Amino acid sequence: MAFDPADLRGVHLVPLTAFDASNRINEEVQAQHIRNMYDAGVRIFMPAAGTSEFQSLSLDEIVKVVEITRENSGPDAQIFAAVGFQVQHAIDIGRRALEVGATGIMFMPFAHPYLSNEGARDYYLTVLEATKCPALIYKKAPIPSDALLLELADNEYVVGVKHATNEMHEFRKVIQADGGRIEWICGSAERFAPYYMLAGSPGFTTGAGNLCPHLSLACHAAFAAGQWEEGMRLQAMILPIEDFRARNGDSYNVSMLKYAMGLMGPDFGPARPPQRQLTAQDRAEIDALMKPIFAAEAEFRREAQSVGLSG
Repeated sequence: MAFDPADLRGVHLVPLTAFDASNRINEEVQAQHIRNMYDAGVRIFMPAAGTSEFQSLSLDEIVKVVEITRENSGPDAQIFAAVGFQVQHAIDIGRRALEVGATGIMFMPFAHPYLSNEGARDYYLTVLEATKCPALIYKKAPIPSDALLLELADNEYVVGVKHATNEMHEFRKVIQADGGRIEWICGSAERFAPYYMLAGSPGFTTGAGNLCPHLSLACHAAFAAGQWEEGMRLQAMILPIEDFRARNGDSYNVSMLKYAMGLMGPDFGPARPPQRQLTAQDRAEIDALMKPIFAAEAEFRREAQSVGLSG
């Protein structure tokens, strides 16, 4: 059955990866987390992507978290497995992830030196031809260029781009040039979501949604409905998370979220090196900033449950 790119119009959750005391995937905690996110209304998952610690996961671990995501969500969940590094590594992840229930793949930003658009084109096309599935391309740097992305939009397998350069005028121009062939998603989460959506993006990625899924979904719903004042009000509630994660070159991205998850319940374990580890002062700041966010999330969850929109 052909993939409908309209299914990408929403909140794209990058679920945290839970580790146990032995630094292995904590499958029980991971499974419960996915159930919680699905029950909250999340329908688009990016397991093992950046906030999921893609670069620190083995091939087997990536496939396992994709499998857990499929088994603990629903048939309507769109699940895109992160792929990258060597060509064959990306192909192997993609094929194995599809076998355990992934909808498609998402190309992570290149980690290679000495890049060119010509080489990037060869890489994408080789993996696409080998996996033959719906694919997203994550743009966070000059390569791939917008011109290359527009060229690749003609490929039958490319269904969208996760765009995260935060250059709004250039983003607006590329959406206009594309003419609606694929979906162009804000890859910079709630902090930049209103600006991307005003420019034409139909959705955004979220890491904060691990902590406050109802708030993230409500924020998206408001922006999608053109209710900008309400959307900005909800965004303001989430911004303390995003601003903390953005400190020192975004180096708190993962560790902040994993610590905050433990304030709600199960321990997700620390982020793997080379991710930043938190100080006592960091933890105290997170304790304080999360209290009003958790309170707001609880209120939105109750409201959603009262009208049957949340499990």
